[in-house]
Amino acid sequence: MPESRKRRPRRRRGNPATGPEHEPVTSVGAARASAPAGPNPRWYVPVMLGLMLLGLVWIVVWYVFENMYPIPGIGSWNLVIGFAIILVGFLMTTRWR
Repeated sequence: MPESRKRRPRRRRGNPATGPEHEPVTSVGAARASAPAGPNPRWYVPVMLGLMLLGLVWIVVWYVFENMYPIPGIGSWNLVIGFAIILVGFLMTTRWR
């Protein structure tokens, strides 16, 4: 079986003392990104799950009671409100540690 060709090592260019690891951290975002993130507060997960369940209940109530509840005057916008509540709960899952 033929052997594959060996890759040549890359040539390094420039002064190694001026590389990115030797630059001082000047921006707040770079300093904040290197700090380890702590755990979420105890209320975070119950609120996250509660919002997703509340949105689901909102939509189910709207379907079962045929536009009479939760808010009768806005009609199909109840569906949008239910999905918005679910979306907020889902967006909270992206910050969950």
